[in-house]
Amino acid sequence: MVAILTGDIINSRKSKVIDWIDRLKNVLNQYGNNPQKWEIFRGDSFQLMTEPDEALIAAIHIKSVIKQTKFQDVRIAIGIGIETYNANRISESNGDAYFKSGELFESLKKQTLALKTESSKLDETINLMLGLALLTANNWSSTVAEIIATYLENPNSRQKDIAQILNKSQSTISEALKRGGYEEMINLNNYYKDKIKSL
Repeated sequence: MVAILTGDIINSRKSKVIDWIDRLKNVLNQYGNNPQKWEIFRGDSFQLMTEPDEALIAAIHIKSVIKQTKFQDVRIAIGIGIETYNANRISESNGDAYFKSGELFESLKKQTLALKTESSKLDETINLMLGLALLTANNWSSTVAEIIATYLENPNSRQKDIAQILNKSQSTISEALKRGGYEEMINLNNYYKDKIKSL
């Protein structure tokens, strides 16, 4: 089983490509090598392969990195299933996970992050929870997004460590994590990881 994230950059043309492309490459690189694990195509679209239990936190991580820009956000469809053909490039690999991700991506409208597995019941529950989580995440300021991204990249760090990394006060870090719903996002990810094991 693999997870395939198919996504694109919302408002990619509202600023220069340089404002977001390096951020996107850097965050994708943290999950594997290009082009086997990830590729950017059609200018502002991308695909990433992860382990199923890593997929949701990867999507949240990508969002937190891209939301640090002035205008951009990200739309991501996660497909979980079998990979029947593994090529040297993710764009040439194939299988059920790729079809699920692609079909779901084409159907994304208002909701900018969704999941498709072989269990429609699980999909319904997780997607409902994601819809609620996005009410907060879609409104992250660039500061909140930066702090959440830094936390995700330094999972064992304490608030004072993050404050030092970002040269901000500990109270700023604490306030941003609350505003951004960080703890709730982590709880959602833990719930997702637990449920995904049963597939």
